[in-house]
Amino acid sequence: MTVEKLYHIGIDDAHGAKLALLPGDPGRVEKIAQKLANPRFYSQKREYTIWLGELVGKTVMVMSTGMGGPSTAIGVEELFMSGVRDFIRVGTCGGMDLNVLGGDVVIATGAIRMEGTTKEYVPIEFPAVANLDVTNALVAAAKEKGYPSHTGIVQCKDSFYGQHDPSRMPAGDELMGKWKAWIKARCLASEMESSTLYIVSQILGARAGCALSVVWNQERANAGLSNPENHDPERAIDVAIRAAEILLG
Repeated sequence: MTVEKLYHIGIDDAHGAKLALLPGDPGRVEKIAQKLANPRFYSQKREYTIWLGELVGKTVMVMSTGMGGPSTAIGVEELFMSGVRDFIRVGTCGGMDLNVLGGDVVIATGAIRMEGTTKEYVPIEFPAVANLDVTNALVAAAKEKGYPSHTGIVQCKDSFYGQHDPSRMPAGDELMGKWKAWIKARCLASEMESSTLYIVSQILGARAGCALSVVWNQERANAGLSNPENHDPERAIDVAIRAAEILLG
């Protein structure tokens, strides 16, 4: 059955990709695609920039999701309609655990659902959990590459400035109290798309995982510890691509 061109992402099912790499930033799509064989621009609509390439002789898609849950949910839903079944988010995050340094890779086994999108899918008690096969491939890829990596829970939020300037928010006391709770529970890092990806994929019957590049760690800065900054997600990209090869192989 041929799928008609999908309303938001602007493509049909002619691409043939079963696996998609999902950066948030449209400007990062070409950078990732250039690491694949035969990279080529495919489509652009709204925040969804799409390139195609190949790994182990199979077509792979790279598509941006934009920032946050709503655009991620729409993108994943429509990619699934077009035939994609495996999703790997290639993103950035801010460290929370003091052992997490800028430049490290965080592989998210699950996510705290501190965002609004997934509440319109399933009640909040349902966990946002990565697919085990995808996670194992990401862990194996990071070990193979020799990159410093961490595997565990991340916090997924809607408000960037709610995290970085909570005291000026009317909900600031609640935000700061929860932030301390997540840290006590050994949450590794904070970002904005993982829980939506996991919940939507779970409900659709797709597989999903996340490789996140740590930009910096505000808790290390607050504690007066060294706090290297890293704005190049090269390691997370390499880990995601190698994991895709493992899954497709």
